[in-house]
Order: sequence, then C-alpha cells, then structure tokens
Amino acid sequence: MIWDRDGETASREALRRLQLERLQATVERAYQRVELVRRRMEERGLTPASIRHLEDLARLPFMTKQDLRDHYPFGLFAEPLNRVTRIHASSGTRGKPTVVGYTRHDLEVWAECVARCFCMAGGEPGHILHNAYGYGLFTGGLGLHAGAERAGATVVPASGGNTARQVLLIQDLQPHGIACTPSYLLNLADYMDEHGLDARSTSLRYGILGAEPWSESLRQALEERLGIDAVDIYGLSEVIGPGVACECREAKDGLHINEDHFLPEVVDPSTGEPLPPGEYGELVFTSLTKEAFPVIRYRTGDIAALYPEPCRCSRTLVRMSRVKGRVDDMLVVRGVNVFPSEVEYQLLRIPELAPHYQLVVDRGRVLDRIEVWVEPAPAVTAAWGGFDPEAEAARRLQEQVEDVLGGALGLQVAVRLVAPGSVPRSEGKAVRVVDRRQVSG
Repeated sequence: MIWDRDGETASREALRRLQLERLQATVERAYQRVELVRRRMEERGLTPASIRHLEDLARLPFMTKQDLRDHYPFGLFAEPLNRVTRIHASSGTRGKPTVVGYTRHDLEVWAECVARCFCMAGGEPGHILHNAYGYGLFTGGLGLHAGAERAGATVVPASGGNTARQVLLIQDLQPHGIACTPSYLLNLADYMDEHGLDARSTSLRYGILGAEPWSESLRQALEERLGIDAVDIYGLSEVIGPGVACECREAKDGLHINEDHFLPEVVDPSTGEPLPPGEYGELVFTSLTKEAFPVIRYRTGDIAALYPEPCRCSRTLVRMSRVKGRVDDMLVVRGVNVFPSEVEYQLLRIPELAPHYQLVVDRGRVLDRIEVWVEPAPAVTAAWGGFDPEAEAARRLQEQVEDVLGGALGLQVAVRLVAPGSVPRSEGKAVRVVDRRQVSG
C-alpha cells in the first residue's frame, strides 16, 4: 500500500522543482532567524539569493551535532517558544543533550512521513501496531505512534523493557506489526523460545525495525524465527525523528527517503566533498519543510550510500542503503576500518552461533587488538553436552569463526566463545562495542 501516491511516485523533474522551491524557503528562514546560519553563510559570501539551483546546496556550510550542543538549549530554533508545540532531546551521554523543537505544522509533517513508512512496511488502516520503542524525550515511541495513528492503525504503546509483559500483550492483543529495535525483537524471540512459546505462531506479520545498525543476516534470522517481514526504518531527532526513510516490504532493497521533506547527500567523511550515487560516505540531510528547527547540511555521522534507480514498488523516491555504521562508532584497529554490522553479518552466516555478540577492543603490548565474544547456538551447546570452551569441538568452532572474520575483515581477530546468556540482552539499543582503549587512554 502507498499512503501518499502523489508524493511518493512523483516524477523526478517535478520532485526537483519542489525540492528547489522548498530549499530556497528553508535557507531564507534559517538565514533570517538562526544567527549561526546567517554568520556562516556571510563568512562564505552567501545570501539566500545565492541558491538558484539544487547544486548550489554544496556551497552552504555544514551543521553538526556539536553545533546543537554549543547552542543548547534553544539557540538554533527558528521559532519563538510560544509557537513550539513539543520538545524532544537526546540522552546527553556524551555531554549536553541535543534539544529539538516542533511546531504544530512540524508534527503534522512528521506524522505524514511516518504514515508513509508504516504503509511501506506492510501496515494498513485497521491494523494493530505493537510499539516497543521508548516513549519520552526519545523520538522513537511518540514518532511511530502518531504516524501509525495517522495511517489509521490502532497503536499499543508498550514502550521499551518488561519483556514478559510485551510477550503477553502480543499474545493477547494479536497485533499485525511490531515496531522496535532489531536487537530487542531478537530478545523477544529468545524469551519466547526459553518459555516454550512458538515465536512463529504469533499474529505478527511485519516488523518496523531501526534506531541501530543491523545486518542482512540479522534480518534473515528474525524473519525465519518469527515468520515476519522485517524492514528497516531510519531517522534521527535532529532531522525530525523516525520517518526520514524506510524500506518497502516489496523489495527490501534500500530505504526510500522522503526527499520531498529531507534533501539527502553523501559526502566524504574526511573532506566533506560530495560522493556519487552508490559510494559509501557520511549521510547529510537538509530539511525542506521544518519550521521550528530547520537543519541545513546536517552531518548525521551515519555511513551509507544513495541509490537513485527505480524500485519495483513504483516509488520514485531515492533509496539509501542500510546504515553501515557510524563515523564515531567505526573502529580503527591497526589501520583497518571495522564496522560492528560487518562483524554481525559474518557471524550470523555461521549456523553454529547464536546471534548474540560483543566486540571488545583493547590495547595490546604493541598493537591494538580486537576480540569478538559470541555465544554458541543452543542446539550446539546441547549437542556438546553442555558448555565447555576448552572442549575440542568448541576450539574447532572458535578457529572456524576466527578464519571467517579474518578473511572478511582483513584483520586478525581473536574469538572467545562465551556461555549462553552471558552477552547482555537488549532492552532497547544493543551495546555491541566495548572499547577499552578509551578507558586506558
């Protein structure tokens, strides 16, 4: 189902005309109302009149998360607070939280974008959606909630955590779809298995999964275990929240960006130079319809690529790849770039392993070293007669995994098989990397 056929299937020519019109209006608004934008444009000799073509976007300065922290809390707002209907914020785990605001118009746009995504994933009016994203300052819960309601769904606001209650609600309320992080859906499936429940027998047909990088291997594992279609949704609070982009259920081949509202670029993370379609780099977004908190060339820190080719679902919106990782979460170990999602992809291709792992990076005596902690699959542990990491079968499996990861990453990786249940389970976002170099440094 396509929620907004005019917006999602417009010709590229019509879309470019609309994008330019909205870009010019956004730059004018930000230039007149946000001192940081005006100052940086003037430093480059630019005014709103300088934006005559879409290609002129590349002349504008970037915005970063540090800008939000430096102007905390309301220094980048383009509307007075008496016109701001809602405020969201990040957790602030790395300093001041990033605060964003929404006018009533912004909330309407956000709901429309999420309604599109809900239908891309397989949702329809009258469906029940179990929403296990966190509610509160985090944008996930309320963002998915409003968009699914806009599309005519009944929403169960389960929020995050309390896995036993989540499973009970899924059993009793019979939802058609679920929205949560992929790692938490994996946790739900494990809980069902541990309590003798058939995860494939639930009413769930599709999962709207996001808020963390995940691999194609994990998608396949989730679809097999739960009997669903698992699609990726993308967003971040600085740009609007969930609803910036989503995969379609028909193809699952890249996330359709709502580019009549968010103009995407991919740039070289080091130089900031634009990269061509198909090449991986840092995602950059310019909002085109936001009032309270417009962003111009906002560097997301997410690594992805753009694909303009047509999709078989008939949507004409450009697609982005699944996020490969983050610039700030990318591990550089002995000069090699390592993304947790790449490790996950390789691990989940080995049937003897459970989909629970962590990467531990530490300083060796001479060079940094990376160790992957991973659990064997329950059936394998049972066949071994219990977990014994020193057993010959466990050693062979460990050596096999080391060979696979070493060949895929081009880097020697130590693998440690750990007891089932010892890797922390997700109650929201999974902690996949423990970088002890930051502590020792």
